[in-house]
Amino acid sequence: MSLRTVAIKLKIPDNEAYTALTALRRLGIDVARLERAEIWQLEDGGSDADFEQRVERNETLFNQNKHELQVLDSGRPREGEAWIEQLEAKDVSLRIAGVTRARRYVGWRLFTQGHTPAGAQIVRAAVDQLLCNPAIERAITA
Repeated sequence: MSLRTVAIKLKIPDNEAYTALTALRRLGIDVARLERAEIWQLEDGGSDADFEQRVERNETLFNQNKHELQVLDSGRPREGEAWIEQLEAKDVSLRIAGVTRARRYVGWRLFTQGHTPAGAQIVRAAVDQLLCNPAIERAITA
């Protein structure tokens, strides 16, 4: 069994990310671009070779017309990224061959001018001021 992580984001305009970007700027947080993705950590016993195709076949997670899927190198947020999880989150059962358990996060990746991932201080400010409600959620940062 391997723990594999995927990011599924929209390839069409993301109104939720745009609204959050506008709000962050109004709060004085220097962000040039903001991306939102569903982050899935999957306990997988299947083969590496067809992992991406197995995930893409699950139509409740992935629609090839509007989503793009990226298999992440690590089970941790990337530079400039925060993963938000419900405090009472439980593992989810997905119908993907080989996957025995799954956990969902909302990933927010912040970029500064020049499309450079934002530093930890900017990510923390965005999480504290807008992206995470500590009463019901917890944030994981790089």
